Amino acid sequence: MSGYAVLKGTAYTLAAAQDMVLYNGTTQTTERIVNPGSEYLTALPKHLRSFEEIVSYIPNQVYIGNASPDVLEGLALPWHDKRLPNSDELGTKGKFGEIISQDMFIGLMAISDAFDLVKLERSFAEQVREKLAKHELIGEEKSAPIAKNQESIEIITELVEKEHAEAIYFNGALVGAVKRAHDVDINLSAHVMLENLATKASSVFSLLCLLRSTGIDPGDVDYVIDCCEEACGDMNQRGGGNFAKAAAEIAGLHNATGSDVRGFCAAPAHAILSAASLVKAGTFKNVVVTAGGCTAKLGMNGRDHVKKGLPILEDVISGFSVLISENDGVSPVIRNDITGRHTVGTGSSPQAVISSLVTNALESKGLKITDIDKYSPEMQNPDITKPAGAGDVPESNYKMIAALAVKKGEIERTEIADFVKKHGMQGWAPTQGHIPSGVPYLGFAKDDIMAGKINKAMIIGKGSLFLGRMTNLFDGVSFVLEANSGETEGAKASDFDEKKVKGLIANAMKQLADSIMKE
Repeated sequence: MSGYAVLKGTAYTLAAAQDMVLYNGTTQTTERIVNPGSEYLTALPKHLRSFEEIVSYIPNQVYIGNASPDVLEGLALPWHDKRLPNSDELGTKGKFGEIISQDMFIGLMAISDAFDLVKLERSFAEQVREKLAKHELIGEEKSAPIAKNQESIEIITELVEKEHAEAIYFNGALVGAVKRAHDVDINLSAHVMLENLATKASSVFSLLCLLRSTGIDPGDVDYVIDCCEEACGDMNQRGGGNFAKAAAEIAGLHNATGSDVRGFCAAPAHAILSAASLVKAGTFKNVVVTAGGCTAKLGMNGRDHVKKGLPILEDVISGFSVLISENDGVSPVIRNDITGRHTVGTGSSPQAVISSLVTNALESKGLKITDIDKYSPEMQNPDITKPAGAGDVPESNYKMIAALAVKKGEIERTEIADFVKKHGMQGWAPTQGHIPSGVPYLGFAKDDIMAGKINKAMIIGKGSLFLGRMTNLFDGVSFVLEANSGETEGAKASDFDEKKVKGLIANAMKQLADSIMKE
């Protein structure tokens, strides 16, 4: 076990984005083009939540580590109208990360802007700068660039109306704009630049939270892998850019290099396997996998939510970061030799997919489905997906895994419900594609393993490659997180104690001398 990389720490962040739901979520922007006077768009603003409601929402508190997934077990849907018993004691900061307000997030976008594309109205800019300057992870130095924003609202309006800039709103009022980065290149349009800056900013904040939660020196991070669902580049290499180094620069990881991994929803699992392999190979000591969120998916299921009188629950930009390092003899190891993979020839039936990701990997090491204590597949929040007709996604995955266990003779058909309860969890992650795909449980898995509650957890990433119209294939990879045996490279080396070796040599020489003397 000494050669495996370990999971050292995690960070999970959320940024309120109520106005971005209206103006940047593709469900709404498409509706505005096709049917600008629709009942849905008219009713939508009344269904937006306040920042306080976003913070107190139970799945959000679970996401940042203020509550265990166990609190959702048996809690009747809907969840949006319920509160935790100690909700008054809980705030924006959790064990794993933090929730920030929309105005602070806009300020982070300005801080993350390297090409002077974000323009904020002067009074709004100053208010945001003051808030971020007081934040322990941002401070005066990082927030200082916001002060250059001295634009009047008239200039902002002109940029939006005449220069094809993308408007930024806060509480319904125009407060800024993102300029286009090129007059002709659609890959550098204002729309794309806003999406990419939002992704970068949410990744930056997650990286900063990871530095805080792990205590690692920023200079000790060697490599960063970004696995979001956006893409940066220009007309000559669309999607060829590097979010990883862009975010690492703002977060202060001055010794890190990095690159991006893309695989739709499965990208985080691909990226973590890559990171673990790089560390195991000795290429790098500390690798961070990170991803910002996606403005396009804000309010993605909004029509169904409004139709059923629910608030818009897809109103946050998510982010996560994980630190993967050399074996310390304590942290859970990433068993990248127990790896499930959806191959080109696997097929797309649910049974074929789960078999390739779960049973094939386990059987290669002589393990049973029941040997995994917890499975973390697509952990979408059912409070969001069920009203939209998509059902309970995690539950569907667990039932499929249980069905395979029945087929393998590991459990009886009558035990499926018990299997789901024992080896599964309720979903709590925002529906931002790559964000729910296995990784939300990593923080809890690390804690549960180190506390001795569980021994093994399987993280499953699945992706819909057909969305890119390049192939009809599905995708997915999985890996196992396991308790550390305590055996490290240092521990193995200590088996060959220098004094012990010298003693053995001396004893052998004495025996040889004695035998010569006898002769």
